[in-house]
Amino acid sequence: MLVGAAPRAEEVIERVLAAAGSKIIMLSDVRAALDLGLVDTGGASDPLREALTRLIDRALVLAEVDRYLPPEPSAADVDGRFQAVTARFASRPQLAAALARLGIDEGQLRERLREDLRIQAYLDQRFVADTADRHRALVDEWVAGLRRRAEIIDLYRPLP
Repeated sequence: MLVGAAPRAEEVIERVLAAAGSKIIMLSDVRAALDLGLVDTGGASDPLREALTRLIDRALVLAEVDRYLPPEPSAADVDGRFQAVTARFASRPQLAAALARLGIDEGQLRERLREDLRIQAYLDQRFVADTADRHRALVDEWVAGLRRRAEIIDLYRPLP
């Protein structure tokens, strides 16, 4: 035993934050979405909570998308999204370091971006509206219905 050694605070490395349908959402998923700029938390007072809520909704929507199989996005569209993520970093090595820290690789990031494009194509096809606000309202109403019908286990507690 070391006398005078300061106790170390516990560090949370990983934990389950939620289950939405058949999808488990881990703390690392939320951190990756935030660090890579894949979700917009709109300046929320608790960005982890907001990002988790968006990932729960995304999981429910993706399950519906997978049932109806919208057209696959082109490789060029996925590349465009990938370049947008890459542009958030000062250099390619910084992106590589961030991906390594998050425990994902470029292939996994590209798959996530491909799924996002499939979701957008599905929403654009299914919810036709004359204004962006009306489109958003239709999608929000539909997602609220998905939430009511889905089994969601939300275990989120703010980190100490």
